[in-house]
Amino acid sequence: MTTVLVADDDADIRELVGFKLTQAGYHVVAVEDGVAALAAAREQAPDLVVLDHMMPGLTGLEVCAALRAEDATADLPIIMLTAKAQEADVAHGFATGVDDYVVKPFSPRELVGRVQSVLSRVRP
Repeated sequence: MTTVLVADDDADIRELVGFKLTQAGYHVVAVEDGVAALAAAREQAPDLVVLDHMMPGLTGLEVCAALRAEDATADLPIIMLTAKAQEADVAHGFATGVDDYVVKPFSPRELVGRVQSVLSRVRP
């Protein structure tokens, strides 16, 4: 089963995203901050990560940069899910190495579609 790591400090967002991804057939590991996200990515070996930008401990971009810097996680697909919607924020996200960028508020159905799309590009 495909595992998706979801990291967001907002419990309601974590629950919603986890529920929708579980409904779509994914196994979900949900954590509440950047430090836990980095640890879970290293320990759980997920197939994709959904990161909030603004989290305690480490930001989503810091987690992304750390994952990109490690051989074992350098190619791990990452989707940024964030309220930071300015053009510079999006550009910074892609420059840091995210594979897709979804702005809050978001459509849960669209997020599931983006997860499927990113996964299909890395695993044809």
